Amino acid sequence: MTVSAPATLPFYTEPARMTSAGRHAALLEPLPSDIGGLAAVAHGLMVHEHLGERYGLTLTDSDRETVHLRHVEQLLGQIVARDDRPLSVAREPAGRVAGNCRHFSVLTVAALRAHGIPARARCGFGGYFGTSMFEDHWVCEYWNSGQQRWILADAQIDDLQLSWFPIDFDVTDVPRDRFVIAGQAWAQYRAGAVDPGNYGLSAVAESGDWWIAGNLMRDAAALLNVELLPWDCWGSMPGPGSHLGAAGLALFDQLAELTLNPDESFADLEQLMQDDRLRVPPAVHSAVRQRDEAI
Repeated sequence: MTVSAPATLPFYTEPARMTSAGRHAALLEPLPSDIGGLAAVAHGLMVHEHLGERYGLTLTDSDRETVHLRHVEQLLGQIVARDDRPLSVAREPAGRVAGNCRHFSVLTVAALRAHGIPARARCGFGGYFGTSMFEDHWVCEYWNSGQQRWILADAQIDDLQLSWFPIDFDVTDVPRDRFVIAGQAWAQYRAGAVDPGNYGLSAVAESGDWWIAGNLMRDAAALLNVELLPWDCWGSMPGPGSHLGAAGLALFDQLAELTLNPDESFADLEQLMQDDRLRVPPAVHSAVRQRDEAI
């Protein structure tokens, strides 16, 4: 969909809480400014923690600690601590840092912003991983000034993954029916157009409306430049078996509507996210580590 340049572009161009490279900002300056080139850089720096074996790796618990890093500055710190060559130099798989789709997305967002290109991370579901489900996933969304539109780009998918998954599209311009933002998934579910049981994470055999609602909160926070981890929980985020009730359904209906057109609805989204049920607190609950962690 082609739209005029939104007023929110400056907000998505400046480094923010999670996407600031901090003391490592200079490392991003020599990188390419095109989305394909930046995705290739990310491929040479990180490996998805759940795909390590397919790259010939056996990741230890210690190796996996980096998946809990929320800030790009921390992520870059781990990357250069392991190998201090320029980021454009692809590391062998054994020299890469473990991350997940969210880390590929926020690093790419940070690099795009370093080149003055508006970008943001989006949380939702990918329908191109060879399962029968739309899988929990994050991608990068960036503003293409030439085409005057936001474009979804999956910075995780490298050439090897293209051979593993049934992907028949350009991963630097992902169709919006193949990656479904959480708000769209919620709206389709509430309209009776999709089965919520098809949205979740097949690897842990979990799915449902509660998973869509959780990703909706994470996507809304990311639209306000607070890109949390896929397992960070807070406020009224539901869990397995949760019953949302009329008030909860109405809240998520409203939130979904605002995230579908976040540029036009930005002020309303900011206001709604101040609701105690949605506001991101100073500490969130890590569902993986089963503890509260400051962000």
